[in-house]
Amino acid sequence: MSAERTVASSSGPTRQDTHASQDTHASRSAHASPGSFVIGPRGARGSRAGAQARRPSRHRRSVAALVAVDSAAALLALLLLDEPRWYAVLAPLLLVAVLTLNAQGRLYAYTALPATLDEVPSLSGRIALGLALTAVLAPALPAPVPPLPLSALATVGAAQCLLAVGGRALVHWQRRADVLRRPRPVLVFGPCGEARAVAAALLRRPRCGMRPVGVVSEADQQDEGTAPEPPGPGGEEPVPELPVLGTEDELHRAVIQNDVQAVLLLPGGGPGLTGRLPALTGLGCDLWEIGPRHAQLGPAREGARRYVAGFACRPLEVAAPRGTSVGKRLLDITVAGALLLVASPVLAVCALVLRAVEGPGVIFRQERVGKDGRLFTLLKFRTHRPADPQEAATRWSVADERRMNAFCRFLRSTSLDELPQLWNVLRGDMSLVGPRPERPFFVAQFSQAYPDYARRHRMPTGITGLAQIHGLRGDTSIEDRCRFDNAYIDSWSFWQDMCILLRTLGVLLRRTGS
Repeated sequence: MSAERTVASSSGPTRQDTHASQDTHASRSAHASPGSFVIGPRGARGSRAGAQARRPSRHRRSVAALVAVDSAAALLALLLLDEPRWYAVLAPLLLVAVLTLNAQGRLYAYTALPATLDEVPSLSGRIALGLALTAVLAPALPAPVPPLPLSALATVGAAQCLLAVGGRALVHWQRRADVLRRPRPVLVFGPCGEARAVAAALLRRPRCGMRPVGVVSEADQQDEGTAPEPPGPGGEEPVPELPVLGTEDELHRAVIQNDVQAVLLLPGGGPGLTGRLPALTGLGCDLWEIGPRHAQLGPAREGARRYVAGFACRPLEVAAPRGTSVGKRLLDITVAGALLLVASPVLAVCALVLRAVEGPGVIFRQERVGKDGRLFTLLKFRTHRPADPQEAATRWSVADERRMNAFCRFLRSTSLDELPQLWNVLRGDMSLVGPRPERPFFVAQFSQAYPDYARRHRMPTGITGLAQIHGLRGDTSIEDRCRFDNAYIDSWSFWQDMCILLRTLGVLLRRTGS
Protein backbone atom coordinates (compact mmCIF):
# COMPACT_ATOMS: atom_id res chain seq x y z
CA MET A 1 0.00 0.00 0.00
CA SER A 2 2.98 2.27 0.40
CA ALA A 3 4.00 4.85 -2.14
CA GLU A 4 7.64 4.36 -1.40
CA ARG A 5 10.01 2.02 0.31
CA THR A 6 12.34 3.83 2.67
CA VAL A 7 15.40 1.70 3.15
CA ALA A 8 19.13 2.06 3.32
CA SER A 9 21.84 -0.45 2.77
CA SER A 10 25.39 -0.46 3.99
CA SER A 11 26.68 -1.87 0.71
CA GLY A 12 28.82 0.47 -1.38
CA PRO A 13 27.16 0.14 -4.82
CA THR A 14 23.66 0.72 -3.47
CA ARG A 15 24.74 3.80 -1.55
CA GLN A 16 26.34 5.22 -4.70
CA ASP A 17 23.16 4.63 -6.70
CA THR A 18 21.13 6.33 -4.00
CA HIS A 19 23.38 9.37 -3.82
CA ALA A 20 23.12 9.67 -7.58
CA SER A 21 19.35 9.69 -7.25
CA GLN A 22 19.62 12.42 -4.62
CA ASP A 23 21.86 14.46 -6.90
CA THR A 24 19.22 14.22 -9.62
CA HIS A 25 16.59 15.65 -7.29
CA ALA A 26 18.98 18.35 -6.13
CA SER A 27 19.76 19.38 -9.70
CA ARG A 28 16.05 19.79 -10.38
CA SER A 29 15.74 21.98 -7.30
CA ALA A 30 18.59 24.18 -8.37
CA HIS A 31 16.66 25.30 -11.46
CA ALA A 32 13.34 25.76 -9.66
CA SER A 33 12.07 28.71 -7.78
CA PRO A 34 12.86 28.52 -4.09
CA GLY A 35 10.19 26.62 -2.21
CA SER A 36 9.20 27.53 1.26
CA PHE A 37 6.95 24.74 2.48
CA VAL A 38 7.13 24.91 6.25
CA ILE A 39 7.41 21.72 8.29
CA GLY A 40 5.85 22.39 11.66
CA PRO A 41 7.57 21.34 14.89
CA ARG A 42 6.45 18.33 16.85
CA GLY A 43 3.53 19.15 19.09
CA ALA A 44 2.32 22.01 16.90
CA ARG A 45 -1.18 23.01 17.84
CA GLY A 46 -4.00 21.27 16.05
CA SER A 47 -5.85 24.26 14.67
CA ARG A 48 -3.86 24.02 11.46
CA ALA A 49 -5.83 20.95 10.66
CA GLY A 50 -8.81 22.86 9.56
CA ALA A 51 -10.94 25.79 10.46
CA GLN A 52 -14.08 23.69 10.80
CA ALA A 53 -12.46 20.82 12.63
CA ARG A 54 -10.36 22.57 15.24
CA ARG A 55 -10.31 26.00 16.78
CA PRO A 56 -7.70 27.76 18.92
CA SER A 57 -7.50 26.44 22.46
CA ARG A 58 -8.43 29.86 23.89
CA HIS A 59 -11.72 29.63 21.97
CA ARG A 60 -12.54 26.21 23.39
CA ARG A 61 -11.69 27.32 26.92
CA SER A 62 -13.82 30.44 26.72
CA VAL A 63 -16.79 28.53 25.29
CA ALA A 64 -16.53 25.93 28.05
CA ALA A 65 -16.34 28.68 30.69
CA LEU A 66 -19.39 30.50 29.31
CA VAL A 67 -21.43 27.29 29.15
CA ALA A 68 -20.42 26.53 32.74
CA VAL A 69 -21.42 30.02 33.88
CA ASP A 70 -24.81 29.90 32.17
CA SER A 71 -25.48 26.40 33.53
CA ALA A 72 -24.51 27.37 37.08
CA ALA A 73 -26.66 30.50 36.90
CA ALA A 74 -29.72 28.47 35.85
CA LEU A 75 -29.22 25.78 38.49
CA LEU A 76 -28.56 28.23 41.33
CA ALA A 77 -31.54 30.41 40.40
CA LEU A 78 -33.90 27.43 40.61
CA LEU A 79 -32.94 26.97 44.25
CA LEU A 80 -35.12 30.03 45.01
CA LEU A 81 -38.29 28.03 44.28
CA ASP A 82 -40.41 27.20 47.32
CA GLU A 83 -40.74 23.52 46.42
CA PRO A 84 -37.33 21.71 46.32
CA ARG A 85 -38.99 18.55 44.92
CA TRP A 86 -39.58 20.38 41.64
CA TYR A 87 -35.87 20.99 41.19
CA ALA A 88 -35.00 17.59 39.66
CA VAL A 89 -37.76 18.01 37.06
CA LEU A 90 -37.20 21.66 36.12
CA ALA A 91 -33.37 21.81 36.15
CA PRO A 92 -32.70 19.60 33.07
CA LEU A 93 -35.48 21.30 31.10
CA LEU A 94 -34.25 24.81 31.91
CA LEU A 95 -30.63 23.88 31.14
CA VAL A 96 -31.49 22.54 27.70
CA ALA A 97 -33.69 25.54 26.88
CA VAL A 98 -31.22 28.22 28.00
CA LEU A 99 -28.10 26.65 26.46
CA THR A 100 -29.88 25.99 23.16
CA LEU A 101 -31.23 29.52 22.94
CA ASN A 102 -27.86 31.05 23.84
CA ALA A 103 -26.10 28.98 21.22
CA GLN A 104 -28.69 29.97 18.62
CA GLY A 105 -28.13 33.62 19.55
CA ARG A 106 -24.32 33.25 19.04
CA LEU A 107 -23.66 34.02 22.69
CA TYR A 108 -20.87 31.44 22.60
CA ALA A 109 -19.27 32.74 19.40
CA TYR A 110 -15.64 33.74 19.70
CA THR A 111 -14.97 37.47 20.06
CA ALA A 112 -11.48 38.81 20.59
CA LEU A 113 -12.57 41.62 22.95
CA PRO A 114 -16.03 40.79 24.27
CA ALA A 115 -18.17 43.34 26.10
CA THR A 116 -20.54 42.03 28.76
CA LEU A 117 -22.93 44.98 28.57
CA ASP A 118 -23.46 44.38 24.86
CA GLU A 119 -24.73 40.88 25.67
CA VAL A 120 -27.21 41.88 28.41
CA PRO A 121 -30.28 42.49 26.15
CA SER A 122 -29.84 39.25 24.19
CA LEU A 123 -28.97 37.24 27.30
CA SER A 124 -31.92 38.57 29.32
CA GLY A 125 -34.40 37.92 26.53
CA ARG A 126 -33.20 34.33 26.09
CA ILE A 127 -33.33 33.67 29.83
CA ALA A 128 -36.92 34.92 29.91
CA LEU A 129 -37.84 32.80 26.90
CA GLY A 130 -36.14 29.76 28.42
CA LEU A 131 -38.08 30.15 31.66
CA ALA A 132 -41.32 30.57 29.72
CA LEU A 133 -40.70 27.37 27.75
CA THR A 134 -39.84 25.53 30.96
CA ALA A 135 -43.04 26.71 32.64
CA VAL A 136 -45.14 25.66 29.64
CA LEU A 137 -43.57 22.23 29.19
CA ALA A 138 -43.20 21.27 32.87
CA PRO A 139 -46.87 20.25 33.40
CA ALA A 140 -46.65 17.89 30.42
CA LEU A 141 -43.67 15.90 31.81
CA PRO A 142 -44.08 12.35 33.21
CA ALA A 143 -43.54 13.84 36.69
CA PRO A 144 -45.73 16.93 36.23
CA VAL A 145 -45.08 20.20 38.02
CA PRO A 146 -48.06 22.45 38.78
CA PRO A 147 -48.17 25.82 37.02
CA LEU A 148 -45.53 28.15 38.43
CA PRO A 149 -46.70 31.55 39.69
CA LEU A 150 -45.47 34.59 37.81
CA SER A 151 -43.78 35.98 40.92
CA ALA A 152 -41.68 32.84 41.25
CA LEU A 153 -40.72 32.94 37.58
CA ALA A 154 -39.78 36.62 37.87
CA THR A 155 -37.62 35.96 40.92
CA VAL A 156 -35.84 33.03 39.28
CA GLY A 157 -35.37 34.99 36.05
CA ALA A 158 -33.90 38.03 37.80
CA ALA A 159 -31.51 35.91 39.84
CA GLN A 160 -30.45 33.95 36.77
CA CYS A 161 -29.77 37.18 34.83
CA LEU A 162 -27.65 38.63 37.63
CA LEU A 163 -25.65 35.43 38.07
CA ALA A 164 -25.14 34.93 34.33
CA VAL A 165 -24.09 38.53 33.70
CA GLY A 166 -21.70 38.51 36.67
CA GLY A 167 -20.14 35.19 35.67
CA ARG A 168 -19.79 36.25 32.05
CA ALA A 169 -18.15 39.50 33.15
CA LEU A 170 -15.46 37.50 34.94
CA VAL A 171 -14.93 35.21 31.94
CA HIS A 172 -14.75 38.14 29.52
CA TRP A 173 -12.35 40.02 31.79
CA GLN A 174 -10.03 37.02 31.81
CA ARG A 175 -10.34 36.65 28.02
CA ARG A 176 -9.56 40.33 27.41
CA ALA A 177 -6.53 40.11 29.68
CA ASP A 178 -5.35 37.03 27.79
CA VAL A 179 -5.85 38.72 24.41
CA LEU A 180 -3.97 41.82 25.49
CA ARG A 181 -1.06 39.66 26.64
CA ARG A 182 -1.16 37.57 23.46
CA PRO A 183 -2.99 39.38 20.65
CA ARG A 184 -4.14 37.29 17.70
CA PRO A 185 -1.61 37.36 14.82
CA VAL A 186 -3.44 38.45 11.65
CA LEU A 187 -2.71 39.13 7.98
CA VAL A 188 -4.26 42.02 6.07
CA PHE A 189 -5.37 41.26 2.48
CA GLY A 190 -5.93 43.97 -0.09
CA PRO A 191 -4.35 46.73 -2.17
CA CYS A 192 -0.93 47.39 -0.74
CA GLY A 193 -1.46 51.00 0.30
CA GLU A 194 -4.80 50.45 2.04
CA ALA A 195 -3.62 47.20 3.63
CA ARG A 196 -0.59 48.95 5.10
CA ALA A 197 -2.80 51.76 6.44
CA VAL A 198 -5.15 49.32 8.17
CA ALA A 199 -2.21 47.32 9.58
CA ALA A 200 -0.63 50.52 10.89
CA ALA A 201 -3.88 51.53 12.58
CA LEU A 202 -4.14 48.14 14.31
CA LEU A 203 -0.53 48.29 15.47
CA ARG A 204 -1.12 51.73 16.97
CA ARG A 205 -4.00 50.26 19.00
CA PRO A 206 -2.51 47.19 20.74
CA ARG A 207 -5.63 46.90 22.93
CA CYS A 208 -7.69 45.94 19.87
CA GLY A 209 -6.57 42.33 20.33
CA MET A 210 -5.08 41.89 16.83
CA ARG A 211 -1.43 42.11 15.82
CA PRO A 212 -0.75 42.32 12.07
CA VAL A 213 2.30 40.30 11.03
CA GLY A 214 2.16 41.04 7.29
CA VAL A 215 0.13 42.37 4.40
CA VAL A 216 -0.84 40.34 1.36
CA SER A 217 -1.13 42.02 -2.01
CA GLU A 218 -0.92 41.01 -5.65
CA ALA A 219 2.34 41.68 -7.46
CA ASP A 220 0.95 44.57 -9.52
CA GLN A 221 -0.28 46.28 -6.35
CA GLN A 222 2.87 46.05 -4.28
CA ASP A 223 4.44 49.19 -5.67
CA GLU A 224 1.52 51.31 -4.53
CA GLY A 225 1.71 53.12 -1.23
CA THR A 226 4.75 51.33 0.12
CA ALA A 227 5.82 54.18 2.37
CA PRO A 228 4.96 53.67 6.05
CA GLU A 229 2.29 55.91 7.50
CA PRO A 230 3.81 58.92 9.32
CA PRO A 231 3.10 59.48 13.01
CA GLY A 232 -0.06 61.44 13.85
CA PRO A 233 -0.22 64.92 15.29
CA GLY A 234 -0.27 63.48 18.81
CA GLY A 235 3.35 62.44 18.47
CA GLU A 236 2.63 58.70 18.27
CA GLU A 237 5.53 56.42 17.54
CA PRO A 238 5.76 55.28 13.90
CA VAL A 239 4.68 51.69 13.38
CA PRO A 240 7.20 49.07 12.27
CA GLU A 241 7.43 48.11 8.60
CA LEU A 242 5.55 44.90 7.80
CA PRO A 243 6.55 42.41 5.08
CA VAL A 244 4.47 42.31 1.89
CA LEU A 245 3.61 38.73 0.91
CA GLY A 246 3.02 38.20 -2.78
CA THR A 247 3.38 34.44 -3.41
CA GLU A 248 1.54 31.42 -2.08
CA ASP A 249 4.75 30.03 -0.60
CA GLU A 250 5.36 33.24 1.36
CA LEU A 251 1.76 33.21 2.55
CA HIS A 252 1.94 29.60 3.71
CA ARG A 253 5.19 30.25 5.57
CA ALA A 254 3.79 33.34 7.29
CA VAL A 255 0.66 31.50 8.47
CA ILE A 256 2.61 28.57 9.93
CA GLN A 257 5.54 30.44 11.45
CA ASN A 258 3.45 33.24 12.99
CA ASP A 259 0.52 31.02 13.99
CA VAL A 260 -1.86 33.33 12.11
CA GLN A 261 -5.44 32.82 13.31
CA ALA A 262 -7.38 35.47 11.37
CA VAL A 263 -7.22 37.25 8.00
CA LEU A 264 -8.67 40.71 7.40
CA LEU A 265 -9.95 41.22 3.85
CA LEU A 266 -10.20 44.66 2.27
CA PRO A 267 -12.26 45.43 -0.86
CA GLY A 268 -10.37 45.42 -4.15
CA GLY A 269 -7.98 42.59 -3.36
CA GLY A 270 -8.29 41.11 -6.85
CA PRO A 271 -9.06 37.58 -8.07
CA GLY A 272 -5.56 36.35 -7.29
CA LEU A 273 -6.04 36.98 -3.59
CA THR A 274 -9.60 35.65 -3.55
CA GLY A 275 -8.38 32.33 -4.92
CA ARG A 276 -6.21 31.82 -1.85
CA LEU A 277 -9.03 32.07 0.67
CA PRO A 278 -10.01 28.35 0.70
CA ALA A 279 -6.38 27.44 1.45
CA LEU A 280 -6.36 29.88 4.37
CA THR A 281 -9.53 28.41 5.85
CA GLY A 282 -7.94 24.99 5.42
CA LEU A 283 -5.05 26.23 7.57
CA GLY A 284 -7.46 27.21 10.35
CA CYS A 285 -7.69 30.96 9.67
CA ASP A 286 -10.89 32.90 10.33
CA LEU A 287 -11.83 35.33 7.54
CA TRP A 288 -13.08 38.82 8.36
CA GLU A 289 -14.27 41.39 5.88
CA ILE A 290 -13.09 44.81 7.03
CA GLY A 291 -14.32 48.18 5.81
CA PRO A 292 -11.50 50.71 5.49
CA ARG A 293 -12.19 54.41 5.76
CA HIS A 294 -15.99 54.84 6.04
CA ALA A 295 -17.12 51.88 3.96
CA GLN A 296 -20.53 50.42 4.75
CA LEU A 297 -20.63 46.66 5.06
CA GLY A 298 -24.40 46.44 4.79
CA PRO A 299 -26.70 44.57 7.18
CA ALA A 300 -25.14 41.80 9.20
CA ARG A 301 -26.74 38.99 11.12
CA GLU A 302 -27.20 39.37 14.86
CA GLY A 303 -23.93 39.28 16.78
CA ALA A 304 -21.83 39.19 13.61
CA ARG A 305 -20.79 42.86 13.36
CA ARG A 306 -17.60 43.79 15.20
CA TYR A 307 -15.53 46.94 15.47
CA VAL A 308 -11.76 46.58 15.64
CA ALA A 309 -9.75 49.75 16.21
CA GLY A 310 -12.73 51.66 14.78
CA PHE A 311 -13.00 49.53 11.62
CA ALA A 312 -16.31 47.77 11.02
CA CYS A 313 -15.80 44.10 10.19
CA ARG A 314 -17.83 40.91 9.99
CA PRO A 315 -16.99 37.22 9.62
CA LEU A 316 -17.07 35.52 6.24
CA GLU A 317 -18.02 31.90 5.69
CA VAL A 318 -16.19 29.88 3.03
CA ALA A 319 -17.67 26.63 1.83
CA ALA A 320 -16.00 23.71 3.53
CA PRO A 321 -14.52 20.94 1.37
CA ARG A 322 -17.56 18.66 1.73
CA GLY A 323 -17.07 17.68 5.36
CA THR A 324 -13.83 15.77 5.02
CA SER A 325 -12.94 16.31 8.68
CA VAL A 326 -15.88 14.37 10.12
CA GLY A 327 -16.58 11.87 7.33
CA LYS A 328 -12.97 10.81 6.80
CA ARG A 329 -12.25 10.54 10.50
CA LEU A 330 -15.27 8.34 11.16
CA LEU A 331 -14.27 6.08 8.27
CA ASP A 332 -10.68 5.92 9.54
CA ILE A 333 -11.63 5.02 13.11
CA THR A 334 -14.18 2.42 12.06
CA VAL A 335 -12.10 0.64 9.42
CA ALA A 336 -8.71 0.93 11.16
CA GLY A 337 -10.14 -0.28 14.47
CA ALA A 338 -11.86 -3.25 12.83
CA LEU A 339 -8.76 -4.16 10.81
CA LEU A 340 -6.53 -4.01 13.89
CA LEU A 341 -8.84 -6.42 15.70
CA VAL A 342 -9.12 -8.80 12.77
CA ALA A 343 -5.43 -8.62 11.86
CA SER A 344 -4.06 -8.86 15.41
CA PRO A 345 -3.13 -12.57 14.98
CA VAL A 346 -1.35 -11.73 11.72
CA LEU A 347 0.49 -8.85 13.41
CA ALA A 348 1.58 -11.14 16.23
CA VAL A 349 2.85 -13.86 13.86
CA CYS A 350 4.75 -11.35 11.70
CA ALA A 351 6.37 -9.81 14.78
CA LEU A 352 7.42 -13.20 16.17
CA VAL A 353 8.87 -14.41 12.89
CA LEU A 354 10.73 -11.12 12.33
CA ARG A 355 12.13 -11.31 15.85
CA ALA A 356 13.38 -14.83 15.16
CA VAL A 357 14.98 -14.16 11.76
CA GLU A 358 16.09 -10.53 12.11
CA GLY A 359 16.69 -10.06 15.82
CA PRO A 360 15.49 -7.20 18.04
CA GLY A 361 13.84 -4.12 16.66
CA VAL A 362 10.76 -5.52 14.95
CA ILE A 363 9.06 -2.15 14.48
CA PHE A 364 10.67 0.46 12.21
CA ARG A 365 10.01 4.05 13.28
CA GLN A 366 10.67 7.02 11.05
CA GLU A 367 9.76 10.71 11.17
CA ARG A 368 7.39 11.77 8.39
CA VAL A 369 5.58 14.97 7.42
CA GLY A 370 1.81 14.95 7.82
CA LYS A 371 -1.03 17.37 7.27
CA ASP A 372 -0.01 21.05 7.25
CA GLY A 373 3.64 20.13 7.82
CA ARG A 374 3.22 18.50 11.23
CA LEU A 375 5.72 15.77 12.04
CA PHE A 376 4.75 12.33 13.28
CA THR A 377 6.39 8.93 13.73
CA LEU A 378 5.39 6.41 11.06
CA LEU A 379 5.37 2.72 12.02
CA LYS A 380 6.24 -0.29 9.86
CA PHE A 381 7.56 -3.79 10.30
CA ARG A 382 11.33 -3.61 9.88
CA THR A 383 12.32 -5.50 6.72
CA HIS A 384 15.71 -3.84 6.13
CA ARG A 385 18.20 -2.16 8.42
CA PRO A 386 19.71 1.22 7.48
CA ALA A 387 23.38 1.82 7.98
CA ASP A 388 22.59 4.73 10.35
CA PRO A 389 19.64 7.03 11.17
CA GLN A 390 21.03 9.87 9.05
CA GLU A 391 21.24 7.64 6.00
CA ALA A 392 17.68 6.40 6.51
CA ALA A 393 16.38 9.96 6.80
CA THR A 394 18.15 11.35 3.72
CA ARG A 395 18.41 8.46 1.30
CA TRP A 396 15.91 7.72 -1.48
CA SER A 397 16.05 4.15 -2.69
CA VAL A 398 14.05 1.04 -3.35
CA ALA A 399 14.81 -2.05 -1.31
CA ASP A 400 17.43 -4.41 -2.70
CA GLU A 401 15.29 -7.51 -2.31
CA ARG A 402 18.20 -9.76 -3.23
CA ARG A 403 19.82 -8.87 0.10
CA MET A 404 16.63 -9.50 2.15
CA ASN A 405 15.59 -12.86 3.51
CA ALA A 406 12.57 -14.63 2.06
CA PHE A 407 10.19 -13.61 4.85
CA CYS A 408 11.03 -9.90 4.52
CA ARG A 409 10.52 -10.12 0.76
CA PHE A 410 7.15 -11.73 1.45
CA LEU A 411 6.16 -8.86 3.77
CA ARG A 412 7.16 -6.36 1.11
CA SER A 413 5.37 -8.05 -1.77
CA THR A 414 2.13 -8.39 0.22
CA SER A 415 2.42 -4.95 1.92
CA LEU A 416 1.97 -6.67 5.28
CA ASP A 417 4.86 -4.55 6.55
CA GLU A 418 2.47 -1.57 6.36
CA LEU A 419 -0.04 -3.02 8.85
CA PRO A 420 1.38 -1.16 11.91
CA GLN A 421 0.35 2.08 10.20
CA LEU A 422 -3.23 1.24 11.16
CA TRP A 423 -2.17 2.40 14.62
CA ASN A 424 -1.06 5.71 13.09
CA VAL A 425 -4.53 6.00 11.55
CA LEU A 426 -6.28 5.22 14.82
CA ARG A 427 -4.16 7.84 16.61
CA GLY A 428 -5.00 10.48 14.01
CA ASP A 429 -1.48 10.83 12.57
CA MET A 430 -2.69 9.57 9.19
CA SER A 431 -5.80 8.61 7.27
CA LEU A 432 -6.56 5.39 5.43
CA VAL A 433 -6.65 7.27 2.11
CA GLY A 434 -4.53 10.29 1.26
CA PRO A 435 -1.15 11.36 -0.10
CA ARG A 436 1.66 9.17 1.15
CA PRO A 437 3.79 10.86 3.85
CA GLU A 438 7.42 11.58 3.08
CA ARG A 439 10.52 12.33 5.14
CA PRO A 440 11.28 15.99 5.99
CA PHE A 441 14.51 15.94 3.95
CA PHE A 442 12.67 15.06 0.75
CA VAL A 443 9.64 17.23 1.47
CA ALA A 444 11.98 20.23 1.49
CA GLN A 445 13.60 19.13 -1.79
CA PHE A 446 10.37 18.29 -3.60
CA SER A 447 8.68 21.53 -2.45
CA GLN A 448 11.47 23.43 -4.20
CA ALA A 449 11.44 21.33 -7.35
CA TYR A 450 7.66 21.02 -7.85
CA PRO A 451 5.47 24.10 -7.24
CA ASP A 452 2.34 22.12 -6.27
CA TYR A 453 4.04 19.62 -3.98
CA ALA A 454 3.30 21.59 -0.78
CA ARG A 455 -0.43 21.67 -1.66
CA ARG A 456 -0.69 17.92 -1.16
CA HIS A 457 -0.34 18.50 2.58
CA ARG A 458 -3.79 20.11 2.74
CA MET A 459 -5.29 16.76 3.74
CA PRO A 460 -4.08 14.08 6.16
CA THR A 461 -1.55 11.70 4.64
CA GLY A 462 -2.69 8.14 4.03
CA ILE A 463 -1.68 4.49 3.83
CA THR A 464 -2.94 4.33 0.26
CA GLY A 465 -4.17 6.89 -2.23
CA LEU A 466 -5.14 7.76 -5.77
CA ALA A 467 -1.50 7.87 -6.88
CA GLN A 468 -0.78 4.41 -5.46
CA ILE A 469 -3.69 2.64 -7.19
CA HIS A 470 -2.44 4.18 -10.47
CA GLY A 471 0.92 2.49 -10.08
CA LEU A 472 2.87 5.46 -8.65
CA ARG A 473 4.78 3.47 -6.06
CA GLY A 474 8.43 3.07 -5.28
CA ASP A 475 10.89 5.00 -7.43
CA THR A 476 8.34 6.68 -9.71
CA SER A 477 7.75 10.25 -10.86
CA ILE A 478 7.27 12.70 -7.98
CA GLU A 479 5.62 15.15 -10.36
CA ASP A 480 3.01 12.55 -11.34
CA ARG A 481 2.35 11.62 -7.73
CA CYS A 482 1.92 15.27 -6.81
CA ARG A 483 -0.60 15.75 -9.63
CA PHE A 484 -2.65 12.70 -8.61
CA ASP A 485 -2.55 13.66 -4.92
CA ASN A 486 -3.84 17.16 -5.56
CA ALA A 487 -6.50 15.83 -7.93
CA TYR A 488 -7.67 13.49 -5.16
CA ILE A 489 -7.89 16.34 -2.63
CA ASP A 490 -9.71 18.67 -5.02
CA SER A 491 -12.31 16.03 -5.90
CA TRP A 492 -12.59 14.32 -2.50
CA SER A 493 -15.75 12.44 -1.64
CA PHE A 494 -16.64 9.69 0.79
CA TRP A 495 -17.43 7.36 -2.09
CA GLN A 496 -14.06 8.05 -3.70
CA ASP A 497 -12.32 6.92 -0.50
CA MET A 498 -14.34 3.70 -0.52
CA CYS A 499 -13.44 3.07 -4.18
CA ILE A 500 -9.73 3.63 -3.51
CA LEU A 501 -9.84 1.21 -0.56
CA LEU A 502 -11.53 -1.45 -2.71
CA ARG A 503 -9.05 -0.97 -5.55
CA THR A 504 -6.19 -1.15 -3.03
CA LEU A 505 -7.54 -4.50 -1.89
CA GLY A 506 -7.37 -5.69 -5.51
CA VAL A 507 -3.75 -4.53 -5.76
CA LEU A 508 -2.88 -6.44 -2.57
CA LEU A 509 -4.54 -9.62 -3.81
CA ARG A 510 -2.38 -9.41 -6.94
CA ARG A 511 0.68 -9.02 -4.67
CA THR A 512 2.11 -6.03 -6.48
CA GLY A 513 3.66 -4.46 -3.37
CA SER A 514 7.10 -2.97 -3.93
